[in-house]
Amino acid sequence: MAEAARRVLVTGSIRSRPECIDELLALSLEHVGRSRSEPGCISYAVHRDLEDQLRLVFVEEWADREALLAHFAVPASRAFVKAATACATGAPAMALYEVDALRL
Repeated sequence: MAEAARRVLVTGSIRSRPECIDELLALSLEHVGRSRSEPGCISYAVHRDLEDQLRLVFVEEWADREALLAHFAVPASRAFVKAATACATGAPAMALYEVDALRL
């Protein structure tokens, strides 16, 4: 019988102003690398939208809600959001999902 573990998935996206895309890419890669070392981070990635080169998409998996909330509280995470938003054409989008990760 399969065993389920409750996880939190996060998807997010941000669209950069054209003159800021290189800065936003660098900020995002630094943030992703740092976040991967945080307790409870299972995976964290940033992707560039192939249909809109100015849009970055983030996909994260966290062990639980507490780990995600701790990530949000890290000063460097807050600084990233502030810097990224300054490069954006509008508000970033984010969605949180609680899922069961099946272990077969």
